[in-house]
Amino acid sequence: MLITVDALSEAMLSDNPPVILDVRWQLGDDRGHDHYREGHVPGAVFVDLDRELAAAPSPERGRHPLPDITDLQAAARRWGIDDRSPVVVYDDIGNLASARAWWLLRWGGHADVQLLDGGLGAWRDAGLRLSSGDTTPRTGSVTLRPGHLPVAEIDDVATTSARVVDARAAERYRGEVEPVDPRPGHIPGAISVPTAGNVGADGRFLSADDIRKRFADNGISADDEVVAYCGSGVNATHEIAALEIAGIRAALFPGSWSQWSSDPDRPAATGPE
Repeated sequence: MLITVDALSEAMLSDNPPVILDVRWQLGDDRGHDHYREGHVPGAVFVDLDRELAAAPSPERGRHPLPDITDLQAAARRWGIDDRSPVVVYDDIGNLASARAWWLLRWGGHADVQLLDGGLGAWRDAGLRLSSGDTTPRTGSVTLRPGHLPVAEIDDVATTSARVVDARAAERYRGEVEPVDPRPGHIPGAISVPTAGNVGADGRFLSADDIRKRFADNGISADDEVVAYCGSGVNATHEIAALEIAGIRAALFPGSWSQWSSDPDRPAATGPE
C-alpha cells in the first residue's frame, strides 16, 4: 500500500508504468491546481478532491459525501486508469488528502493503488526533478463497482458497538475550536487518535509496530471492529491507511463530523473523553 520514491522512479521506467495522481488539497487553501502547475512529479495528473473525489456538499450528507460510482469511474478514466493500471497517489501534506483517492479507488474495486510515502516532499528530498504546467493523460477504460471497502452510515455509527475513532486534531475533538462545522465537539464515546500522529516530521508513515502501539495505547487492537471519522471524510481515510499498516481493518464514516454536527438531534460531547 506504500511505495518509496526509489521504487516509484523504477516503476515509471517499467513496461507498465503507474498512473500517478496528484491530489493537492488542504482545508482553507483552494489553490491546489495552481500548486500542482508550479511543480509536480513528472507525468502526474491533477485530481480535484472537491469536484472529483466527492459529491456535492449538503448538511444532510456532509461536506465531502462519497461520489456516485459512475462519476468516480468517469473521473478515473479521465486520469488514464485501466483495469490493470497500477496507481500511485500523493500530495504535499503527508498523504492526508491523497489517501482519499487511495481509499475511493479501492472502494470501487481497483486494488492496485499505493500511497507515495512522504508525498511530494520525499520526491523533492531525493533531488528528483519536477514538471510544471498540466499533464493531459490518455483516456482510460477502468470499470469501478462500489462496496469493496466497508462504509458506516450515520445511523450505523449512532448504534454501533465498534470502536469509533476521531482522526481530527485533538483541540477539535475536545470542542475547543471548530473552524468549519456547525457545532464543536465529537461523537459521544469516540476515541481521539489524531491522524497527523501517524506520520513523522518527514511526512512518512511510522513503522507498523509504532502505529500498532499508538492505537493499542488508545485501546484499539486488531481484534476490534473500528469506524473512523474526521471532519468530512478526507483525513479519516489516512487514519484507515495507518490502521491497515498496523493490521487493523476499519470502516469509513463518510459524512463524519460535518454530517453529524449538522443534525441537532445528534448528541455532541466535549472535553478529553
